[in-house]
Amino acid sequence: MMSPFTKKDNEFKTRSAIIMALFLLTVLVLYKDPILNVFNSNDEISEYVQLLFQMRNKAIIGMDLESIESLYDVGSKYGQWAYEYEIRKVKYLHNWEQKQGVKFVEIIPKIVLKNIKMDEEIISINLLCNTEYKYAYVDKEEEINTSRIGTYHILELVKRDDKWLISKEWYNDPFTDSLKLDNIKVDSIKEYILSQGPRDFSNIGERRENAVQYAHRYCGAASEEKYGFEYNKKYRNYNSRGGDCANFASQILYEGGQFKKNYTWNYDKNGATRAWLNAQGFKDYMISSGRASLIAYGNYEKVYKASYKLLPGDFVAYEKKGKVTHISVVTGADSKGYSLVTCHNTDRNNVPWDLGWSNSNIRFWLVRVHY
Repeated sequence: MMSPFTKKDNEFKTRSAIIMALFLLTVLVLYKDPILNVFNSNDEISEYVQLLFQMRNKAIIGMDLESIESLYDVGSKYGQWAYEYEIRKVKYLHNWEQKQGVKFVEIIPKIVLKNIKMDEEIISINLLCNTEYKYAYVDKEEEINTSRIGTYHILELVKRDDKWLISKEWYNDPFTDSLKLDNIKVDSIKEYILSQGPRDFSNIGERRENAVQYAHRYCGAASEEKYGFEYNKKYRNYNSRGGDCANFASQILYEGGQFKKNYTWNYDKNGATRAWLNAQGFKDYMISSGRASLIAYGNYEKVYKASYKLLPGDFVAYEKKGKVTHISVVTGADSKGYSLVTCHNTDRNNVPWDLGWSNSNIRFWLVRVHY
């Protein structure tokens, strides 16, 4: 007898194939051949790149590797590298789906072009992409969860036989630090996650609520369009100087959570202290000062059950090779009570706390903040 999960998977694949076919048919009808555009303005380039990303995301959901390959100049070294990287991302996302017991139902990009250089054969583009990832748990397909991830891209398109293909692409991918999920106990983890239900945060307190609001407002490329996809301009952006994640977490606690600055934890016109700016320093200071305490520490299998204790306004610290390299602040939970985080560097907005951090060598610090 076919298991209910297998049956649901097959039904989902069928629906995805139909959706993909309809989408491609629409593209052919409206755009004739979407790769054959002759661009007369920046607006036309923007529309094309938007379409390109939409096609790629549809193919990612359906694991249509051939359609993804058709978008790249795989005859060039950098085009081949860009294609191969995208394939690794596809495989990771689908591995994470299996572990989590979910299906991605839609991946919606919004492109904002920052700079364009164009000649007859090559177009170089700097852009921001705000991407909505919509997913549903396999036993609750009607309940759609939404996360946003913001990425900054350097994209190069080259004309090959009158077709514009991706010849280079660099971006701060949120899945860079992810490795294989093959060594974790996928079935038992999925069973536990699916057994959970939604959590009620209606009584978390005003300081925690304000911290969450600040995080959503200033999470940059992952924020809502009405906020302009920008950081808080009162603070320096340290992404080009080692990362902005701890700086943002400190802002959330100070501006939203109303924690007071002090000699050790401080930001002013002269810059920031290590406890404010450095991920390791931030985690160490928060715990040693008594402003926070440890809920759990260890690899994913050791801490994932404890992650349900996290509250909005708490934080997760991610350790690689014995050093904390990233900080994310908890800002909610999805329909199964799975904690969601918001952060800078690769900008995230209400993203599952381990998505992009499923490396077996990574250790997680789950930290309660005392408001």
